Amino acid sequence: MARTLSNMLPLGTLAPNFSLKDSITNNIFSLEELKGDKGTVIMFICNHCPFVIHVNEELVRIANDYRTQGFGFVAISSNDIEKYPQDSPDKMWKTAQKNNYTFPYLFDDTQEVARAYDAACTPDFYLFDAELKLIYRGQLDDSRPGNGIPVNGRDLRQALDAVLRNTKVSEDQKPSIGCNIKWKE
Repeated sequence: MARTLSNMLPLGTLAPNFSLKDSITNNIFSLEELKGDKGTVIMFICNHCPFVIHVNEELVRIANDYRTQGFGFVAISSNDIEKYPQDSPDKMWKTAQKNNYTFPYLFDDTQEVARAYDAACTPDFYLFDAELKLIYRGQLDDSRPGNGIPVNGRDLRQALDAVLRNTKVSEDQKPSIGCNIKWKE
């Protein structure tokens, strides 16, 4: 299992806009339509990555816990589906159904959105504040497939909780680790 670290986009970066098709509803959504009043979590994930499969249940729990508190949640898959057909939109829909995703699961066919966010791996997490400025990027928590540490979403939850408490999100942030995004040639 290859391990790729996230690139750690500079804090304060404005969220790049996008308009992508949702694999669940077939609707086109923009960042503006999906952002939350308090903040927005953008997650780069895919169907087949063991690192994503390992955290899927916690992704749904976090979205369910914080969506009602004013946060928007968006998952994006940017993998090359010619080489990795298991990540195609029809299979994304099946993955979303199987895992009870309560957030849009968008397909980035051109990979322009992943490049704009400097995404490197799956999963890769970004939390933007109400003005869409980056305040957290990095790992969900310390759990990885096979390391025996329980999945609890601690790092992302701490950042979300800081926003709810109106306190500064700690700048001590660890990069995410996962499978590399499967880039087109």
